[in-house]
Amino acid sequence: MKTVLKLQFWITLAVMAVVTTIASLERSVFDNGHLMRDPWFVATLADAYFGFLTFYAWVFYKERAAWARATWFVAIMALGNFAMATYVLLQLAKLQPGEPLDRLLLRRS
Repeated sequence: MKTVLKLQFWITLAVMAVVTTIASLERSVFDNGHLMRDPWFVATLADAYFGFLTFYAWVFYKERAAWARATWFVAIMALGNFAMATYVLLQLAKLQPGEPLDRLLLRRS
């Protein structure tokens, strides 16, 4: 299962890199025209950021240090799924061989 999760999050990083590169070559992220007037764009953006905040709630629980919590908050809000996939991959790397996956979700003592 750990291998499946690693594969999933590496694929997430790769796909996000490809689609972000393609979009960036087409147009700057700051050149969004009238997107904020489109209600579906606003709804999709709100959905994404509430998803980021939901994921961050787990990160906040897992991380004890204020500097780590703050750093991951900024990374998740700025980089979205790039940061989220990286966080999960780092947590997976901390698991010892044979250690159950519930250790991935729970705070380490």
